[in-house]
Amino acid sequence: MARCTTCGNDYERSFEVTLDSKTYPFDCFECAIHMLAPTCATCGCRVIGHGVQLGDQVFCCDHCARAEQRVERDAGTTTQRAGAR
Repeated sequence: MARCTTCGNDYERSFEVTLDSKTYPFDCFECAIHMLAPTCATCGCRVIGHGVQLGDQVFCCDHCARAEQRVERDAGTTTQRAGAR
């Protein structure tokens, strides 16, 4: 049994996730998501699926990514999606 990194629960059916050469034991996906999933740069929700990445920022959806682009454009800077022309 391994103690969950997030909540401390000692659970016989725990699992491990390795990220950046560091291994974390968890008792449920909820705890793994809470600790390891990136946070949307616009709305703050956890990105648990295929998010949108612009530069070094991660967004939960196109709507949040576009909202960030509008803010940056209004501030006089531009950001494009990786691979965009």
